[in-house]
Amino acid sequence: MRERSKRVLVGMSGGIDSTATCLMLMEKGYEIVGVTMRVWGDEPHDAAELAVRMGIEHFVADERTPFKDTIVKNFIDEYRQGRTPNPCVMCNPLFKFRVLTEWADRLNCDWIATGHYSRLEEHGGRIYIVAGDDEKKDQSYFLWQVGQEVFRRCIFPLGDYTKSEVREYLAARGYEAKSKESESMEVCFIKGDYRDFLREQCPEIDREIGPGWFVSSEGVKLGQHKGAPYYTIGQRKGLDIALGKPAYVLKINPEKNTVMLGDADQLKTEYMLVERDKLVNEEELFGCDNLTVRIRYRSRPLPCRVKRLEDGRLLVRFLESASAIAPGQSAVFYNGKRVLGGAFIASQRGIGLVIQTLASDIK
Repeated sequence: MRERSKRVLVGMSGGIDSTATCLMLMEKGYEIVGVTMRVWGDEPHDAAELAVRMGIEHFVADERTPFKDTIVKNFIDEYRQGRTPNPCVMCNPLFKFRVLTEWADRLNCDWIATGHYSRLEEHGGRIYIVAGDDEKKDQSYFLWQVGQEVFRRCIFPLGDYTKSEVREYLAARGYEAKSKESESMEVCFIKGDYRDFLREQCPEIDREIGPGWFVSSEGVKLGQHKGAPYYTIGQRKGLDIALGKPAYVLKINPEKNTVMLGDADQLKTEYMLVERDKLVNEEELFGCDNLTVRIRYRSRPLPCRVKRLEDGRLLVRFLESASAIAPGQSAVFYNGKRVLGGAFIASQRGIGLVIQTLASDIK
């Protein structure tokens, strides 16, 4: 087997993180090739100018059509089906790292690097994602679907830094203006409210779905809503209904176009069903005494136990109650800071029967 070269393809957005990634790798003797993915209406001017300043090759991958046909379509479809998607979780395996791998092969780059705030470690011949040092910026949650073959050629230089340290690093190397730039925390293709985006991309959505009913957990109609796709589990604000007390979205039924409301206590649960899992090591997951799970980005890791069901899904038992389990979101499992795998939160219909028959097996 030939020794790998130090030619690395860097995904360049032109922002703080990808700029620092390029500079850090250059200082370590890597030959940098930059590629900027154009996925929406964005123009890659910043990245191109930075590439010239750093003296590196730079290419633009115009991926607007495939991005819209995969990531944006999935985002819209999920909301229409009553789920709450996380497009970054889908984008990384289906789009971002796929495109980077294709371009790396095309440009003879043995390595791929991005500005993710995460680390990679090898244990027992397997590559694990490990949470980055900056807890507020850690992006390990978004990477659970990326495959082993991709991770084996990845470099994440920022995993050992905090965001403030990255800003200081850039300023110290003459990129002071870049170090002071702000950053967006929004979904990259949505500026503003996702509901407006749904209407913009699907002008027919209001006509096809239309208003429906808010209902109580007993099935009593409480008032009309604007359409099931415009709500998410756990939502309290923006319901536009007065019940005399705080109300939260408990369940969404896209077939009946109903949204169930209730109080905060009704959102709490000790169990969860997840599906379409991708695990690094199944034995480690089921045998881990320190297993925790995150049920949304930035959520606190919750201690849990997991059992495989006959239908392939996983039953998760929380060792302390969880709240607002939203189908479509990712459940990512950790042993300390190391990601053991993840899955998509499934519909919780029928979970009561599953609990009655199997709960004793995962105590």
